[in-house]
Amino acid sequence: MARIRTSGFEEQREAILAQAARLFAQRGYPATSMNQVAEACGLSKPTLYHYYKDKYALLVSIAEGHVAKLEGLVSDVAATGLPAEQRLRELIRRFVEEYAHAKDAHRVLTEDVRFLVEEDRERVLEKERRLVDGFAQVLGEMRPEMGTAGLGKPLTMLLFGMINWMFTWLRPDGALDHEAMAPIVADLFLGGVPAVRPPVTSLPDRP
Repeated sequence: MARIRTSGFEEQREAILAQAARLFAQRGYPATSMNQVAEACGLSKPTLYHYYKDKYALLVSIAEGHVAKLEGLVSDVAATGLPAEQRLRELIRRFVEEYAHAKDAHRVLTEDVRFLVEEDRERVLEKERRLVDGFAQVLGEMRPEMGTAGLGKPLTMLLFGMINWMFTWLRPDGALDHEAMAPIVADLFLGGVPAVRPPVTSLPDRP
């Protein structure tokens, strides 16, 4: 008979993931051992293996879990029915705020996804492509000619370039926090989009 997993079991799994993400972000995935994860969690190593079979399983769960949360944000904003520009601003706000709360997982996703085997890496990358498509769709509603010219995804990637690496320079104890930066990012991006002119030769709509 399969063992029934209690809410406490899932809470412990999430707590382990948070500690593993912190260690991977600080030390790097290759340099972190299961012994170190167990110590950070206050667990014995056998107990840790009760929740995750190995370090690789932790990496997969961190990467997939983080992208899944971002996918959920895109779906939630799409369901609001807001006008396109307001939806884009809301997407930017929610992504920036999520990064603030999940900076360790985000660093793992951006820096350690290369350690995933091809099948797992492709699954995570496919989820990331859907995120890009969600943003590009909103941009296409705002500026249909951008989609026609194949600029929807490139513009989205430029936007992600502004926010995806914010964790590398935005200090939590600085004068500006993520909440303050979100509308600044939106204003900067949306203020620049109207100035974009499609090139004479259209591009395929892919980064």
